[in-house]
Amino acid sequence: MKAMILAAGHGTRMRPLTDHTPKPLLMAGGKPLIVWHIEKLARAGFRDIVINIAWLGWKLPETLGDGSHWNVTLHYSDEQQEGALETAGGIIKALPLLGDTPFLVVNGDVWCDYACLPYTLAEQDLAHLILVNNPTHNPQGDFALNNGRVASTGEPRYTFSGIGYYHPALFAGLAAGKHPLAPLLRTAMTAGQVSGEHFTGDWRDIGTPARLTELDQDLTACG
Repeated sequence: MKAMILAAGHGTRMRPLTDHTPKPLLMAGGKPLIVWHIEKLARAGFRDIVINIAWLGWKLPETLGDGSHWNVTLHYSDEQQEGALETAGGIIKALPLLGDTPFLVVNGDVWCDYACLPYTLAEQDLAHLILVNNPTHNPQGDFALNNGRVASTGEPRYTFSGIGYYHPALFAGLAAGKHPLAPLLRTAMTAGQVSGEHFTGDWRDIGTPARLTELDQDLTACG
C-alpha cells in the first residue's frame, strides 16, 4: 500500500512562521513535522510515499531528498504552478503516483500517535476514516460514527483526524482542478460506503504557532 502526505497548504494561520518556511518543515521536538510522519510510515512498512507540494514547495525535496535516509522512496506531486488544489484536488493530481489500489492519506499538519498501518477496505467501501474526540476548536465534530460506519449526520459526533484510507474510485470522474474532500465523503456516506474507527490516543491539529510551541515542548520533554 502507498501513502500520501498532504503538504501543499499555505499555512496562513501559522504566519509569520510560514512566510519563509513551508508548514510541514516547521520544527517540533528537534525535527520537521513531516519527518515524524515519514518515520512512522517507514516503521509501518510503507515504502512509497507521495508528498504534494505548493507554497515554497521546492524546499521540501531540497530538505527531504529521495527518502533513502528513511529507507523509503519519496515522490513529489508538484502543485506550485496551480497553487494548492484543496485536498481532493491534490489527491486527484497525485493518482498517477498512487496507482489503482487503495492508499493512505495523512494531513501534514497533524501530529498523532495513531499507528498508520496498511488497511484493507471492505469490498463495497470507498473510504475508511480515523475519527478523534472533538477538540475545543471543533466542538460540534465533523461526522457521526456508529457500529464502524461513518455518516454525515447523527450521534455521537467526532472530528475527522485528517487520516484516511481511500479507494481511487472515490475520485472517479472528477477533472483536474480544485476539489474539496468533504463533499465526496458525504456522498459516499449516503451510499453506505464509508467505514471508520474512533482513535482515543494523542492527536493534535498543529494549526497555530501556540499549538506548535506546545507540541515542541511536549516532544522535547519526552526526549
